[in-house]
Amino acid sequence: MAQVEKRGGLLRKSSAYKKPLKEKVVLMYDEIFMTEDPSKCSPRFWEELFLMKVNLEYLEGKLESLDGEELMKIKENINCLFQHCIQALGEEHPIRVVNALQTLCALIRGVHQKNKSTSGFDIINMLMGFDKAELCMKNLMESLDSLLCAEGSESLKSLCLKLLLCLVTVTDNISQNTILEYVMINSIFEAILQILSHPPSRREHGYDAVVLLALLVNYRKYESVNPYIVKLSIVDDEATLNGMGLVIAQALSEYNRQYKDKEEEHQGGFFSALTNMVGSMFIADAHEKISVQTNEAILLALYEAVHLNRNFITVLAQSHPEMGLVTTPVGPAPATPATPLGTTPPSADVISSVELPLDADVQTSNLLITFLKYSSIVMQDTKDEHRLHSGKLCLIILTCIAEDQYANAFLHDDNMNFRVNLHRMPMRHRKKAADKNLPCRPLVCAVLDLMVEFIVTHMMKEFPMDLYVRCIQVVHKLLCYQKKCRVRLHYTWRELWSALINLLKFLMSNETVLLAKHNIFTLALMIVNLFNMFITYGDTFLPTPSSYDELYYEIIRMHQSFDNLYSMVLRLSTNAGQWKEAASKVTHALVNIRAIINHFNPKIESYAAVNHISQLSEEQVLEVVRANYDTLTLKLQDGLDQYERYSEQHKEAAFFKELVRSISTNVRRNLAFHTLSQEVLLKEFSTIS
Repeated sequence: MAQVEKRGGLLRKSSAYKKPLKEKVVLMYDEIFMTEDPSKCSPRFWEELFLMKVNLEYLEGKLESLDGEELMKIKENINCLFQHCIQALGEEHPIRVVNALQTLCALIRGVHQKNKSTSGFDIINMLMGFDKAELCMKNLMESLDSLLCAEGSESLKSLCLKLLLCLVTVTDNISQNTILEYVMINSIFEAILQILSHPPSRREHGYDAVVLLALLVNYRKYESVNPYIVKLSIVDDEATLNGMGLVIAQALSEYNRQYKDKEEEHQGGFFSALTNMVGSMFIADAHEKISVQTNEAILLALYEAVHLNRNFITVLAQSHPEMGLVTTPVGPAPATPATPLGTTPPSADVISSVELPLDADVQTSNLLITFLKYSSIVMQDTKDEHRLHSGKLCLIILTCIAEDQYANAFLHDDNMNFRVNLHRMPMRHRKKAADKNLPCRPLVCAVLDLMVEFIVTHMMKEFPMDLYVRCIQVVHKLLCYQKKCRVRLHYTWRELWSALINLLKFLMSNETVLLAKHNIFTLALMIVNLFNMFITYGDTFLPTPSSYDELYYEIIRMHQSFDNLYSMVLRLSTNAGQWKEAASKVTHALVNIRAIINHFNPKIESYAAVNHISQLSEEQVLEVVRANYDTLTLKLQDGLDQYERYSEQHKEAAFFKELVRSISTNVRRNLAFHTLSQEVLLKEFSTIS
């Protein structure tokens, strides 16, 4: 018997003598693409259509194949199909509802492909007609809202969310998508919250719901009042906020797990053996190969929650078992999408693991720790544009956290100690830190470690100036809180001081190259003022008097770097060049550092001469420092503990517009409407009459 092949809506035998036969649904689509009303000849046409299995590929392809003029000729039939799809959403039979949802998805995608260069208005007209658009969209949104809130099928809810994501991302720039005006008027915000607050729904649909909310919040956010922004900012229901936090934590945790798996695979493989044989000269190249696609969509959702909702800050510290330690995923890990911005939700195993009760033997974690680990991976490699955007967004989120009073309270809480294993970039001059040796410390220590790690590892030709500025700002804001609340943090401050001095040395040694692209004096001033902060207020927040002594020791030990910086800025501030004003600010900021160097250096030299010592030990230098504090005169510098608060609209609007465009394009590309086979649906809806 000849085999039957199915391709593009055609059923045909392999025999060359038989004419290809079309599926019934394809014949019905063809009738819609005629200029006549298909229901004229067959009154039950629309009723029968939604009992047929949807052929997405054929329907979308047919829409795309028509030119603008041909499409306008069948506009009435397209409008009619759209309206009958909405009517079918109210049917009792789930199969009709599923087919209507899939048909709507195909219609929206097909018309979008045809109208890429045109505005949202043309898409509205083509899909439903201007005169009926308001009523159509009201009915559609009400039906979707009912389906999402009902106790019914999870498959239906999944398709509803995918249809909404399709609707939202129909244009590259979502703010130009006029269809969303109707989504603003007929809000589905409460339906999204219900999904997030209800564990079974959250496990099935939480990811899509969170991404959808993040996109809706970004619709014309700078031009008009967006109801989703207003509503998100006042949510105070604990179950809902925790639900949102869990979805974000699961997605980030899945990324961290995939990265760790790839890292272990690398370390145990051929490349590891080769590296051991020839030394570590290829270590950077080896590291570049360990890459997992970043997930800006979920990161955007975290940003909007942290930025807009003060109540969400509590979710950051909500303890749960370390994801990945509780259950081990069975079978192969899901394939990572080839697209640059991942939108694949985490595996079901990871999602369910977090709902388990706490075990005393399991390391507890929270959303902030998961986010810090994610950031430590993403911020390692900023050469790739998507990772650069991810790194920037991570630092913006940390900026918002560092400004929040409540966030700072739990960051610095001595009773909330965690062991945070950040990923460190492989470097030739340092050994890989053993995970077991990590101490339990307040979470702010992990944030500072992350900032120090970034400072140390990104001094390169393609200098990420913007990220460095944000990194120093995060450190400054944390110090401002410590000074204000007199928090004496037991932290290895020397690592920070050393990193900052090395950064100054890098700026000076690459002055010519960097000045061609950046105003390095802005960054230099920020670094110098961090030292001024320690000098002026260090006695109120450094853990011990000896820590303050060590600060002076580091400044004296590295005096040549500060002397060189002073020479450079003095040279440029006395010339009538473009950097005169910026350099002179650094000159003035160095006054106390220079006073310390000029005060203690002669005394150290004198001590060495009197005691006939060629090279003083650290303890001997500290002895001289302690003995000569009284005669040191410093100038009081104003505004060291002040900072400009983060403002998205004035400074970051362009970045977020581009980021949301990229996420929107990627979400549309990765949407899969045919993931549910007809057999699965029939099994689920076996009660159909």
